[in-house]
Amino acid sequence: MLLSIQNLSKCYPGLPPSRAVLRNISLDLEAGKSIALTGESGSGKSTLLHLIAALDHYDTGDIKIDGTSLTGLTDRTRAEIRRTKVALVFQQYNLVPSLTVGKNLLLHARLGGRVDLDWNTTLTHRLGLADLTDRYPEQLSGGQQQRVAIGRALAVRPKLLLADEPTGNLDETASAEVLKLMLELVRKSGTSLFLVTHSAQIAAQLDRQVHLSEGVLQ
Repeated sequence: MLLSIQNLSKCYPGLPPSRAVLRNISLDLEAGKSIALTGESGSGKSTLLHLIAALDHYDTGDIKIDGTSLTGLTDRTRAEIRRTKVALVFQQYNLVPSLTVGKNLLLHARLGGRVDLDWNTTLTHRLGLADLTDRYPEQLSGGQQQRVAIGRALAVRPKLLLADEPTGNLDETASAEVLKLMLELVRKSGTSLFLVTHSAQIAAQLDRQVHLSEGVLQ
C-alpha cells in the first residue's frame, strides 16, 4: 500500500474536538492507482492533502507513505519526502516567474537530485511544451502554465502525485485536455494520484472516488 491513512484527526487551536476539521479519517491508496476526493468548500479536502504532503501536522492517527510514517518526523525529513517521493500540483500553478519553462520543468528534479533528461524530454513533448521551453510563465496561457506545473511535478518520477483542484482555473476545454494528459502521464510513470476536486465529472475519470463532508469521509 503506497498511502495509508489511519484514524486521522486534525483540529485547529481554539476549536473543540467536535469542531475538528478532520475526524477519524482512514483511507488507503495502492501503488499505481488514482483516487479522487470530492467535497464542498470548507469540508477539509485541502487540509487532508496538506497533511499527506507533510506540509502540516495532524493531531492523532497516522499517515504512511511507502511504508514511512510521517508521525514525529523532523522538518528536514519531511522536506526530503517532498523532494523524492511526493510531488504537488496546485490550482495556482506556482511557477517561478524568473525561470524559463525549460528550467521550471527541471527545477524539482534538480533539487531532489533526480534529473532524468530522457524522461524530461518525453514530458516536454507529450505536454506540448517543446516549442515553449525558452519562454517565461507570464508569456503562457493558463492551460500551458498548468502543463508546466504537471511536468515539473512528474519530472522527479514521484511515487505519489497530489493535485489540489489542478484544473480549477481553466475553461472546460483546457481543463479536459490538461486532465487527460495528467492521467496519461501518471499511468505511464506508474505514479499514484490523489486528486482533490469539486467536480463529479473529473472524479469519475479516476479509479476510485471518496467524498468528504464536514471532516468525515462518506
